[in-house]
Amino acid sequence: MQNKTNKKVKLNFLNYCVYVISLGGFLFGYDTGVINGALAFMSRSDQLNLTPSLQGIVSSSLVIGACIGALGCGKVADKFGRKKTLRLIAIIFTVATVLCAAAINFWSMSIFRFVLGIAVGAASSLSPMYLAEISPDNLRSANVNKNAIFIVLGQLCAFVVNAILGNIWGDWGPIWRVMVLSAAVPSVILWINSFRISGSPQWLLFKRRFNRARQLFRRLGFKNTNSLIKSETEAIEESDDQEFSWSRALQNKTLLYLLITGIVIALIQQISGVNTVMYYGTILLEKVGMGEGGSLYANILIGVVSVIASIFGTRMIEKTNHHRILIIGLIGNVVFLALLGAILKSTIFSQTVTNALVLIALTLFLANHQGIVSPVTWLLLAEMFPGKVKAQFMSVATATTWITNFFISLIYPQLIAWLGTAVVFFVFAVTNGISIVLSILFVNGRKMSHAYQNAKL
Repeated sequence: MQNKTNKKVKLNFLNYCVYVISLGGFLFGYDTGVINGALAFMSRSDQLNLTPSLQGIVSSSLVIGACIGALGCGKVADKFGRKKTLRLIAIIFTVATVLCAAAINFWSMSIFRFVLGIAVGAASSLSPMYLAEISPDNLRSANVNKNAIFIVLGQLCAFVVNAILGNIWGDWGPIWRVMVLSAAVPSVILWINSFRISGSPQWLLFKRRFNRARQLFRRLGFKNTNSLIKSETEAIEESDDQEFSWSRALQNKTLLYLLITGIVIALIQQISGVNTVMYYGTILLEKVGMGEGGSLYANILIGVVSVIASIFGTRMIEKTNHHRILIIGLIGNVVFLALLGAILKSTIFSQTVTNALVLIALTLFLANHQGIVSPVTWLLLAEMFPGKVKAQFMSVATATTWITNFFISLIYPQLIAWLGTAVVFFVFAVTNGISIVLSILFVNGRKMSHAYQNAKL
């Protein structure tokens, strides 16, 4: 009876830590989703008066900051620990959100969103890695996947808040400020709860704090703690007790393969075009004929379906071959994006029918991507790098997602203006086809597992 009670206590503590850390993913989703509805309101002539080009800069300024946040997060997390880094991220989230809500012009909004992006990028890199490090083997995939679910849940919550505020107080010019400011609520909750979560026992081992690491392993429900610490200690000693070095890492063919594969996985995640819908969904739906209020509510439907898909998708991913399911998801992206382009290009339907078909195709694409492609790519990135290089390699891979995201989000409004909405979706169908080829060439589960086991810095 006592053993069952102890096991339950450990599981409760682990679950608490997982949900708090996943708030980093929630904020990642919320802050990338809130701009979707707020952008149309802040673009009005009596507000920030944003042209399509300026809209692209405002959206992409967060992404530039995210690149820097993702690149710098690994070094900070290695030096100060995962827990303190998460707390710092929560502070930056809160301060930057308040500043964005108070922005008085295009320049100040861009600068403050750049600062906010540093927190978003850091959270996107830290959260899945942190979750992987505190989770026993049998729970690791499920716990890392919770972060992917929280990202989509954050986007849904942003869509709901935007729709409610936009439809009730849409005539009030500064309503976008309230939309943006709402993101401060989860960031404060993250900061408060970050004091009570577990640190990373893996990080403690790297710092030679073996007794504290042993205590955390046991408290988190790890089995065979002594043998685990022994094997991890031997791995550390095999690294010659040297600090991470990029020159040595890049000269190691096994580590270089893992790094390149991580970068490819990150590219696959972004060239799907999913974030153009996340950032510009409301404007996109308005362009195809939906009104302002209808577009905001349509985003809620898209968000609900994405959350449901991510919950079922992540459970399916845990029990299937990750490489195979990634290819299946990418094929789905190609089909749904091509269908979306064909619907928009067609002239045989009435405006009402076209709106309904666009919404259905868009929802299917997002459900497929958020339920399969996105979680499996984050899961692969969280698990594929060995401990000594994990934080640094994860930072590079995550930064790659944001660099790609930056270029796509920057040029997307202009692409729509030059090529038209339908052609742009055909372009993204092609990029997903390219991702299938990249996945076949680089993302080999057996080869990645062998490289992980034999990698030495």
